[in-house]
Amino acid sequence: MRALAALLFTALFASAQAQAALATVATTTSAEMLLREVGGTAITITTLAPPDRDVHTLQVKPSMMRALRGARLVVAIGAELESGWLPLAISSAANPRILPGQDGYFEIAAQVPLLAKQVADRAKGDVHPMGNPHVQMDPVRMADAGLALAERLARLDPANAAAYRAGAQRFQQAVQAQLPAWQQQLAGVPGALLYHKDADYLMARFNVPILGYVEPLPGMPPTAAHLARLVGQLRGGKGVILHTLYQSNAGLETLAQQLGWKHLALPIDPPASATASAYFALIGQWTKALAAAR
Repeated sequence: MRALAALLFTALFASAQAQAALATVATTTSAEMLLREVGGTAITITTLAPPDRDVHTLQVKPSMMRALRGARLVVAIGAELESGWLPLAISSAANPRILPGQDGYFEIAAQVPLLAKQVADRAKGDVHPMGNPHVQMDPVRMADAGLALAERLARLDPANAAAYRAGAQRFQQAVQAQLPAWQQQLAGVPGALLYHKDADYLMARFNVPILGYVEPLPGMPPTAAHLARLVGQLRGGKGVILHTLYQSNAGLETLAQQLGWKHLALPIDPPASATASAYFALIGQWTKALAAAR
């Protein structure tokens, strides 16, 4: 009986803890990682997009609306990255606490300066007027956004404010500790030909040259003429061709052979349930690939 009573008490205690935790939703595993590092055990996290999917093109699912309906906070990458599906999912969830403009809605990109702000023009491809949204590829920007996220969580859950701020500070300190090794690894690398503008923040952070893009315009698949132009411009130089796991490698093998370069497919978001160490490993995959271009 005592064992049964102890088991029941443990179950009830765990249930009470789960009920007390702040329910949050992350749009991507990068947002999930930041939430986990800042929120710790005081929050629960549901993530909407798996790490191997193009977040531009997700479809709204009932599971998304169920998660959003019970959320106190939704954390998006922002800068219109999720504009094709997140607004519909939020409006369908009928949860006024997480509408844009409310404390329950938070965009990582809104907390940091963005690259490539421009006027919307379909002639320029699938551009984001607010700026390049792929800020997760810059650890420094992610750490800065983490400090802002801690303040938002503190506003929603004042009892755990100190823990949230401490989590954000730990993540920022961990990023700062990693930077010298990445900077040393990437010093003097010749650069990379990227498929899309999704690694621009990483390249800018470490002053690595972007040698061009496989897409002739953002969101447009490469044409034979564009690939031929790239070969003419880059032949004889050094570099590497990098693209993400969900981007087509059509034409890349031929392009790599003609240039004599490697081409690699890399993740742009960490795995599900990632902590800072998995996120740093992701950045490390990119820095290693870039360094191999020497």
